[in-house]
Amino acid sequence: MKVLLEQLTTLHGPCGYEQPVSKWVRDTVKPLVDEVTVDSLGNVIATKTGRASGPIMVMTAHMDEIGFIVKKIENNGLIRFEKLGGNDDRFLLTQKVQIRTKTGLLTGVIGSISAHYAKFDDASRVRNHRQLYIDVGAKSKEDAIALGVQVGNPITWYPSMDYLGNESTGRFVGKGFDDRAGCAVLIQVLQELDESGFAGTLTAIFTVQEEVGLRGAQVAARQVKADVAIAIDTTAVSDTPEETMDDTLSIGAGTGIKVLDFSLISHPSVKEKLIQLANDKEIPFQMEVFPGIGTDGGAMSLANHGIPTGVLSIPSRYAHSPVEVIDMKDLVATKDLLKAFILSLNSNSQFSFIDGE
Repeated sequence: MKVLLEQLTTLHGPCGYEQPVSKWVRDTVKPLVDEVTVDSLGNVIATKTGRASGPIMVMTAHMDEIGFIVKKIENNGLIRFEKLGGNDDRFLLTQKVQIRTKTGLLTGVIGSISAHYAKFDDASRVRNHRQLYIDVGAKSKEDAIALGVQVGNPITWYPSMDYLGNESTGRFVGKGFDDRAGCAVLIQVLQELDESGFAGTLTAIFTVQEEVGLRGAQVAARQVKADVAIAIDTTAVSDTPEETMDDTLSIGAGTGIKVLDFSLISHPSVKEKLIQLANDKEIPFQMEVFPGIGTDGGAMSLANHGIPTGVLSIPSRYAHSPVEVIDMKDLVATKDLLKAFILSLNSNSQFSFIDGE
């Protein structure tokens, strides 16, 4: 999955501007499924029919990443910007970014005063993003426009993916793991299911605009009638020494089986099935209770007459920054448990709210 992850995180696709990702995902999964479409919002919906009768299952992950958008070009060529998704102003200073223009990609940097001026400034001050600017080397507004900069150009962190430490750690640092890592899991499962029989119908939905309110999932969920759904996303761990951290979720300890977040209380029968499979197949997992996030699972659970929904979470450090960190063991555990869930389904599979009914 390392290669998949590298390919996915290189792509430029912040909220609402996921076109390069939608196209790449569509073309990549097309040989693996029976049908693939891209809806008017940009969601990629891929369907594969199993060898036996069984339930209709949805698995989903979001393609968008947090980013920015060009708001104004100053006369001196510096660029003002707005946020797309949940960026933290504390992370912004002196970070490299990439602006997508009609003529190509531009490298920029979010500017800051030199360290030599710090003694004349308030060192504790965190400037609002609207006070900041991006420098692309332009000497004037006209120069920036000649480079292709326009109001409305989408912006992401500059792409990178490296081993954290070295190969022996099994951990990676880069941008966009939220949720290109989930997309990699879905694609890997589709590749492996090409060799494994399963029952029922499997629909993989790669959604857009998750980071601005689960918008893509809300649209996509209305297009499918499913018996069960599993969303795959990253989640913030709490295993570092800050005073707000409670060490309830750790990187490298396995996939997170969600109990609840602010968008979803996991369906009891789906959650219990995931726990049972993880125990039976000795897949490392940890339980996740974290009201600080939401996922596409929340939108899926409310679709149509309600879809029994669970979530598998890939533990991540430094979420929504250019240096997100994940562990390959967690990524593989997430993939293995999702695949085990799919392969466990048969014509008798039901996910009732009340046991035995």
